Amino acid sequence: MPTPNWSDAAAVALDDWGPGANTLEGQPQASGKILSVNADGSSECGLWSCTPGKRRVAFAADEFCYFTGGRGTYVHESGEEIPVSAGTVIFFPAGWSGISIITETLSKAFMCR
Repeated sequence: MPTPNWSDAAAVALDDWGPGANTLEGQPQASGKILSVNADGSSECGLWSCTPGKRRVAFAADEFCYFTGGRGTYVHESGEEIPVSAGTVIFFPAGWSGISIITETLSKAFMCR
């Protein structure tokens, strides 16, 4: 199997993942592309994008994110605010929960384990 790679992640056609189930405000629409999944399901990586809106989020697994475009803020349930934009790198540990506020369509490359 060839190694998944793209020189321009923004040019990759993403699949429509629909509206967020945990929407609090607006009408955020997610899309993405899973690039690889371990055979045992223990990890996956891919690309993700979501239009503006406010959503409740909870990470069931560890997730490493590199944001490639857009703007927003993640607000942990403790009140900690994490602004994100192109170039931001975040590691969300399993169990992290809070609110995602997307003000400009946000895109990221991610890996979950």
